[in-house]
Amino acid sequence: MVVRASSSVYETDPVGEILDQPPFYNACLQIQTGLEPLELLRRAKAVERALGRDSTGPRHGPRPIDVDLLMLGALVQVDGPLELPHPALTQRRFVLIGLLELEPSLRLPSGRSVAEALLSLPVDGGVRHAGAPLRVGQAGAGTQAPGSTPLGVLPASGGK
Repeated sequence: MVVRASSSVYETDPVGEILDQPPFYNACLQIQTGLEPLELLRRAKAVERALGRDSTGPRHGPRPIDVDLLMLGALVQVDGPLELPHPALTQRRFVLIGLLELEPSLRLPSGRSVAEALLSLPVDGGVRHAGAPLRVGQAGAGTQAPGSTPLGVLPASGGK
């Protein structure tokens, strides 16, 4: 797997079931991989475990890292733990902003533009620019986010 590009880093207010927690840092990555979708998800979850994520913690609770697969081209897939595109993709302002930064003309598999999806969300989405794009390269290259510890594989989102 090769990480091709990173969006800027965004600080975002918590969303979901647990709102009383610190904000999160988020970034979107564009990767190139020959892995099958379920294998890519398995490896992403292995990275989470290696970096201290407790899979038994509360949904949407504080966590050191959260790696989500957002899209794999135009693939639409629902297979056990994997749903592509990610089911919350069009509901998360920070995701859409990051995706547009990577590819301004990006379209969802449905044909809807990511820009249209972003315009349909409230402007006060609790998203603030927090830093430059992450330095990227091959997975395991020791890339690092501003103010963070080095990561072997970069997170799609992670707790502060």
